[in-house]
Amino acid sequence: MLFQRYRIVIFKENSGDSLNFRSRGWPLFVLVLLVIGLSISTAWLFTEHQKLRAAKSRLAEAELNFEEQQAKLVALLDRLSVIRNDLNRIQTFDTKLRAMMSIDGEFTPVGGAQGGPESDLLAPGKLPLHRQALILRKLNTYLSQLAAETRLEELRQQELLLTMRHTRELLPTVPTIWPVEGFLTSRFGRRTSPFTGQVLFHKGIDISARPGTPVSSTAGGKVILAGMDGAYGNSVIIDHGAGITTRYAHMKSINVQRGQTISRGDQVGSVGSTGRSSGPHLHYEVHVNNVPVDPMHYILN
Repeated sequence: MLFQRYRIVIFKENSGDSLNFRSRGWPLFVLVLLVIGLSISTAWLFTEHQKLRAAKSRLAEAELNFEEQQAKLVALLDRLSVIRNDLNRIQTFDTKLRAMMSIDGEFTPVGGAQGGPESDLLAPGKLPLHRQALILRKLNTYLSQLAAETRLEELRQQELLLTMRHTRELLPTVPTIWPVEGFLTSRFGRRTSPFTGQVLFHKGIDISARPGTPVSSTAGGKVILAGMDGAYGNSVIIDHGAGITTRYAHMKSINVQRGQTISRGDQVGSVGSTGRSSGPHLHYEVHVNNVPVDPMHYILN
């Protein structure tokens, strides 16, 4: 049957014209198979295309939901960082007050050794799906830790308040303000000497300011030195009682006299560059029982 000859006649409507084709059976059979295969392929492709469009739609929706969840998570991390910084600031303030009141206590940053949420996960675009579950667990742990730290800080503040009530008379003699308006250029502790290049211990802090800028007493007390003091140049030392003294060095002028009683904020001199100095600045020290301590532990404003 496939190898027999066939004649195909096509008549034109409303006319007597016609077209004649002669062919064997197998080409016709192949043609029919091609038409059927093409139809099936077209239907399959159309179905797959519809499935692909639906999949793309679901993917776009999932990506949108993922971006929204990621944005919310990043915002939550940012809020937690703000809370952590605020609590750290409160704890730092607590530590300063305890130092002034001579109360034992040590500042521990919120989050302990963990340091809170991982900083590399705070940036948008760095939150893959497989990390979100881990981050959420860390956030829950961190929130619990913040709650515990807050409760502990409340107890510390209550203890501190009770102590301050009993030592109220000492507060005016504690050096809690900046001695001069300027820029902090050198901190307390080990540093490289600008004169010798050697690492030496810096007993105070250096505050750079314009020559003649007023220098104020950081607390009330009695002047025990007012004049030249070797490498310190024009200096003033004030005894505030309770073993606390402050030194103001390298000044251009001195406005107080030895034995004079002054209050917090009174002008003791002006910024200069006398003595062994590399430029106009105030060298400021705080001593407790003749031991130099970091003045930044006392400054509150």
